Amino acid sequence: MQGPRPVVLSGPSGAGKSTLLKKLLKDYENIFGFSVSHTTRQPRPGEVNGKDYHFVTREEMQKEIDAGEFIEHAEFSGNMYGTSKGAVQAVQAQNQICVLDIDIQGVKNIKRTELNPIYISVQPPSIDILEKRLRDRKTETEESLLKRLTAARVDLELSKEPGLFDLVIINDDLEKAYSELKESLLE
Repeated sequence: MQGPRPVVLSGPSGAGKSTLLKKLLKDYENIFGFSVSHTTRQPRPGEVNGKDYHFVTREEMQKEIDAGEFIEHAEFSGNMYGTSKGAVQAVQAQNQICVLDIDIQGVKNIKRTELNPIYISVQPPSIDILEKRLRDRKTETEESLLKRLTAARVDLELSKEPGLFDLVIINDDLEKAYSELKESLLE
């Protein structure tokens, strides 16, 4: 894969990755491009196929994974998620820095590839604040919310592995977190 070094943003659901990413893409739309992931889950209200995710069937996704078309993939809450080589290449073809939003499993998988991105972890100040953010979204059932919180605890524990991330941003203040993200990327 040719082009500028990609950026991997990781962190638990509710940490603020998407919010930071949206600000970055709005402020620097000619510099950064978002790699649209694939998923087998159903779209949430307002999500657009091809913009938020490529919504596909489990069969379609498994076929492409088996054909070696994915850089990384994982399963969460019964749904598959993954980053295709084509999604990254589409951004790089626009001569933009590709930003990938990936979970901790994906980070570990990408470490075994030739991609060589900058790894950034976005984390909540605490699990309690994360739970409040997830509840305030009102997009989860109680069962899926508890699954996300369990996954977040694991994610935060695994993210402590030395050398896994180039930068860890604690998102307790959005403007401060965004400033840290910009500074690290605009170097």
